[in-house]
Amino acid sequence: MTAKTQSVLSAEPNVTPMIDVLLVVIIVFMVAMVRVRHTIDAVLPSPCVGACGASAQVVLEVLPGPSYRINKRPISEHELLPELNRVYASRPEKIIHVAGDPRVRYDDIIAAMDVAKSAGVRVIGIAPKALSADR
Repeated sequence: MTAKTQSVLSAEPNVTPMIDVLLVVIIVFMVAMVRVRHTIDAVLPSPCVGACGASAQVVLEVLPGPSYRINKRPISEHELLPELNRVYASRPEKIIHVAGDPRVRYDDIIAAMDVAKSAGVRVIGIAPKALSADR
C-alpha cells in the first residue's frame, strides 16, 4: 500500500441516509397527528318558534295490509303522508320511530320510511321492543 491509497480511505460516517430516514419519520408523525384527531358529528336541535307542546315521540307502526298507526291512532295508506306532514309541521325535531309487525313485509316498512322522509323526517329510528310490544 502506498501513501496515496491510505489517504483515500476515511472513517467518516455518511450522514445523507440518516437525514433521509429522519425526514421520512417526521412526515410519518405529521400524517399520524392529522389522523389522530377524533370528531363526533352531532345534530343540534333547532330552537322552537311557535308552541312547542308537541315534544312527545312519534311512533309509526306498520301493520299487515299494509295499514298504519301513528301513536296508536289508525291511519289509512292514503292518509299517511298528509298526516305526517301535519304532525311534523310545527316540530323543530323531525324524528320518528318505526315499529314493524313481524307479519309485515320488509318492502312495506321501507315504503313507510320513504313516506316519512318525504314528509320531512330527518332521523328514523327503530322503535324499542317495549313500544312494539304495547300494540
